Amino acid sequence: VQLQASGGGLVQAGGSLRLSCAASGRAFSTYVLGWFRQAPGKEREIVAALHWSGGSPYYGDSVKGRFTISRDNAKTTGYLRMTGLKPEDTAVYYCAAVRRGDGMVVTALQYYNYWGQGTQVTVSS
Repeated sequence: VQLQASGGGLVQAGGSLRLSCAASGRAFSTYVLGWFRQAPGKEREIVAALHWSGGSPYYGDSVKGRFTISRDNAKTTGYLRMTGLKPEDTAVYYCAAVRRGDGMVVTALQYYNYWGQGTQVTVSS
């Protein structure tokens, strides 16, 4: 499985960005897509997760109501739509995947075994 994240950039507080995660190498219907972020000096944390087959997504408390995770099955691409961005959202964002056959999301970082390269998101105040 290969993942490639893109779409990061510099945005003012209150602005929006959409991150993309292009996936290749497998049939993804049994995989979970996760978005994580890591700010300088902080641990990597989960932002959102969604099973590729659908179902209820998971969102970290700090992004609920502002971020939306989705996927396009035809393009095998995952997305993270970020709105109402705050300076504290500044971080390197990573997409990741793990196989999960029961349709449930996975929120623990240590279970994800496929990672894309990070994409920097910087929110200015």
